[in-house]
Amino acid sequence: SSELWSAPVFREMQLVAEYEALDRIERMASENAVLVLSISSCCMCLAAKRLFRSMGVNPKVYELDQHPNDHKALMKSLGAVPVVYVGGRLVGSMDVVLVSHINGTLVPLLKQAGALWL
Repeated sequence: SSELWSAPVFREMQLVAEYEALDRIERMASENAVLVLSISSCCMCLAAKRLFRSMGVNPKVYELDQHPNDHKALMKSLGAVPVVYVGGRLVGSMDVVLVSHINGTLVPLLKQAGALWL
């Protein structure tokens, strides 16, 4: 019966969607000095975007809620948002960004990525 194969086929389609979404994110991360994966209504995402802009950094922002297929495919992999990439490398969520900012490692990372020229 179709029930025997529909669940595995559906799961395979989910995995393909997740792979394609992750590939898109990886490509955006490598093409932009700073990438912020965000959800428009998320206050921590807003804080991350404001932090970078207050430093003179203009991050590429990818609002997951405006891309429902990617949002659905990525949330399991990403966990919490915002997710920040600098210089093509995953920095992490807002707590990691704040710790990096406080301990002085964020600015050199942003300079190395070409996001800051100070």
